[in-house]
Amino acid sequence: MKFGKELSSQMVPEWEQAYISYDYLKTLLKEIIKLKQKTNPPPPPHHTVSGEELSRKMTLYRAFSGLVQTPGKKRQNSRQVNYSLEKDIEEGKAPILVNKASHGLETTFLMTAEEGGEYELVFFRRLDDEFNKIEKFYKEKVEEVVKDAIMLNKQMDALIAFRVKVENPVGWGWEERTVEMTRLASDVATSTAAIAASTPARTRTMKPRAQAPMEAIQEGSFSKDEDEHHVSIGDVRTSSLNKMAGARPAPIEVLDHIKINNTKATPRSTIKGVLYSSSQNEIKYNRHNLKEVEDKLKFAFIEFYQKLRLLKSYSFLNVLAFSKILKKYDKITSRKASKSYMKMVDNSYLGSSDELMKLIQRVEATFIKHFANGNRRKGMNILRPQMKRERHRVTFSTGFFAGCVFSLIVALVTLIRTRKIFQKESHKDYMDTMFPLYSLFGFIVLHMTMYAIDIYYWKRYRVNYAFIFGFKQGTELGYRQVLFVGFSIGTFALLCVLGNLDMQAHRDTKKYEALTELLPLFLLVALFVVLILPFKILYRSNRFFFLTSLFHCLAAPLYKVTLPDYFLGDQLTSQVQALRSIVFYVCYYGRGDFTRRENNCQRLNIYKNFFYIVAVLPYLSRLLQCMRRMFEERSLDQGYNGVKYFLTIIAVCLRTAYSLEKRKNDEFLLKVSAGTASIHNLDANTEFLLKVLAGAASVLAAVVCTYWDFVHDWGLLNRKSKNRWLRDKLLVPQKRVYFIAMILNVLLRFAWLQTVLDFEFKSFHRQTTIAVVASLEIIRRGMWNFFRLENEHLNNVGKFRAFKSVPLPFNYDEDDDLDN
Repeated sequence: MKFGKELSSQMVPEWEQAYISYDYLKTLLKEIIKLKQKTNPPPPPHHTVSGEELSRKMTLYRAFSGLVQTPGKKRQNSRQVNYSLEKDIEEGKAPILVNKASHGLETTFLMTAEEGGEYELVFFRRLDDEFNKIEKFYKEKVEEVVKDAIMLNKQMDALIAFRVKVENPVGWGWEERTVEMTRLASDVATSTAAIAASTPARTRTMKPRAQAPMEAIQEGSFSKDEDEHHVSIGDVRTSSLNKMAGARPAPIEVLDHIKINNTKATPRSTIKGVLYSSSQNEIKYNRHNLKEVEDKLKFAFIEFYQKLRLLKSYSFLNVLAFSKILKKYDKITSRKASKSYMKMVDNSYLGSSDELMKLIQRVEATFIKHFANGNRRKGMNILRPQMKRERHRVTFSTGFFAGCVFSLIVALVTLIRTRKIFQKESHKDYMDTMFPLYSLFGFIVLHMTMYAIDIYYWKRYRVNYAFIFGFKQGTELGYRQVLFVGFSIGTFALLCVLGNLDMQAHRDTKKYEALTELLPLFLLVALFVVLILPFKILYRSNRFFFLTSLFHCLAAPLYKVTLPDYFLGDQLTSQVQALRSIVFYVCYYGRGDFTRRENNCQRLNIYKNFFYIVAVLPYLSRLLQCMRRMFEERSLDQGYNGVKYFLTIIAVCLRTAYSLEKRKNDEFLLKVSAGTASIHNLDANTEFLLKVLAGAASVLAAVVCTYWDFVHDWGLLNRKSKNRWLRDKLLVPQKRVYFIAMILNVLLRFAWLQTVLDFEFKSFHRQTTIAVVASLEIIRRGMWNFFRLENEHLNNVGKFRAFKSVPLPFNYDEDDDLDN
């Protein structure tokens, strides 16, 4: 793999703009190559020795020379390189002079008088700009992680005091407390607060009093080289050692100045927060709270360690990229510029700073000591989870079940046509009863297929969907795994359909008709059991992640709203017909209609009420989520978003009322034609009024939702953008894709028109038409998902937001009083 592609594959997606513009620098070198080819065309090849033969001889010579080179000669060559570099600079033979200026690195190109020198001058100016950009970004990120390290150190102080308080809640004398605190302080001295030992001098001088407790427990955690690097705080550490016998390292009084953050918002805690003031909350020192605090701090350390590793990778990749691009320059121009430039890079903050490595070592030591019981292998496995490997069996299984789905669909179509099932009178009963039951699995499979397609394109365009959704590292599903699950469900559902039709067609098995009606129920129960299985099989972490988000949606607004919660809520708004199918399951099997293959649910008022409820529930959940976000974030946009869902609730209710009224009138007309009812009892005015109201409300809701999709969710329709009517930044290079997506979104958004305008297709049963319209909405939602997450990803990129905001267990509300 070429280095450019390797660099692109290893970039932190949200930091892409902060990396070196390697491809652009290569284009500048290509311009130099073109100029040299014009001015100095290559000489014609000699006929005495072929190019292939000469290349082979040179290759053999280089290989032989490398093998016989001794280590002593290598060191001698290294000294000769440094000597020749200094000699070239002194004699004026070096092509560049690299200096440190106030604004960063500045390179002076000394060969501008030569032909094509202006091109090389442009190259080095851009190279300096790239380096200064990278070094500035790196410094800012290192300062951020140093501040985070100081905060984690204070959190560890509080955790130690909390542990002591839990172990000895009452009856503690001063001498016993001093002994216990000294033991814990000595235990933590080699790891915990030593994180702050790598803090630069400028950071420590900002808040000297806040640093005193941190420095007091870092004794014994430095090597000799580190002591030389931290001579400035040697006196402080000496005095701290004398105070080690007291309670200074992690005083129990620290608990008087902290509060436990309620990051795990539950319905009970939310209600308490509304009914009671925060001043009434007291810290309870018990093992349950200690376990929660340790888990939160453990998770904070894991996220902090991942941040350090990514920052280390950022530094390494950029330094390597500078080395690669300068070697290309030397090869093209036959100059020796890479030595002097890379020497300055190596001596810069980017190449020589060791704060990051020390922080990594301290975090590893702290985590292993306090969260892995001293087991290094266990601790490092948690800090560095293994990369998820693609397994061939998943690919094979996905292909196998995909083939099964295709084959079963062909078999089903063949069975229907050969036995002329739809030409029999009983097929209407089948479509009214069995088709809604089996269509539920079709909606699920279609939605999972669209989600798998989204994942494929998210990966292709480097959308960090795992970070956006908040999956644990290495647990996110790829598109193959999602397709495997979807096709597996599709295979079993089609097998049940074929089994049902086949057993019904034969005389020997037709007497078991009541049992064949139970096949879809058995399949639905099996899916539910697999979904809630507590065992570590079949993607347990993802199943529980889904169930947690689903519960948060149902319990809105009692939980703090996160992106996975409202994203799932939006998915449920596109599965209204699937939710109605579940209600039909309850009615069809609960009343025993399956024994007679009759659909009498529409005549029940309770069923009609639930027909409304399940249609409104997803939109109501999103409305409540928007209201909570509006009050918590004080964002008026969330209020406008809530209005969108409120209008949709009204439109859905009116469309449902019109659909039920129309069906009632259609059944009444059938009775009139049969002579069992009078036409005078038909109420057509109510149907017409509901039709008008449903149409008007649906048009208004569709227009508002479409505008919100384009402007807020997708970030499009920006007239001032450099990509007119689109965004400034686009992941898909073909702009027409966005315009096509907008047109399709409008067309699919208005698919509900079929419900109001009563489009009739002679070849389609009414249930088939409903299923097709529901499938179009699922397809629209799948398309919406890609552009919604693309916009979210670009927002993260614009803010260089590559890490989750991890809530810490303790909150220091009175730092000043504590330091005094």
